[in-house]
Amino acid sequence: MRYICLIYNSADTDGRLTPDETDELIKAHLAFDEELRRDGIMIHSDALEMPDQATVLRVRNNTLSATDGPYVETKEHLAGFYVIEAPDLAKAKEIAGRIPSAHFGAVELRPVRTLTCRTEEERPWKA
Repeated sequence: MRYICLIYNSADTDGRLTPDETDELIKAHLAFDEELRRDGIMIHSDALEMPDQATVLRVRNNTLSATDGPYVETKEHLAGFYVIEAPDLAKAKEIAGRIPSAHFGAVELRPVRTLTCRTEEERPWKA
């Protein structure tokens, strides 16, 4: 089963780390990425730009509105993610608990509900 690991940082975490601490965190993520790839667990991972680079989109009454900046209700911001393959929730928790950023923020683990498929055979539902 696929799981997404959403990495959340406190709004001040990114500015609080020294350049050396930031470099060490990035190196830890790269090593973790390689381990997951080697073990066939990693599907994809990426870091996200800072929240001030975000645009929040909403559609109300068939009208699209866009707001610059991280104007969603949260004290933490989404900083990055992993999409992993794990046989069950227990293994997914073990994997997500090793994400280096968990030491500085939080990691939300959630099963992925696959709706996009490359072939008809991959679909878990019938259209």
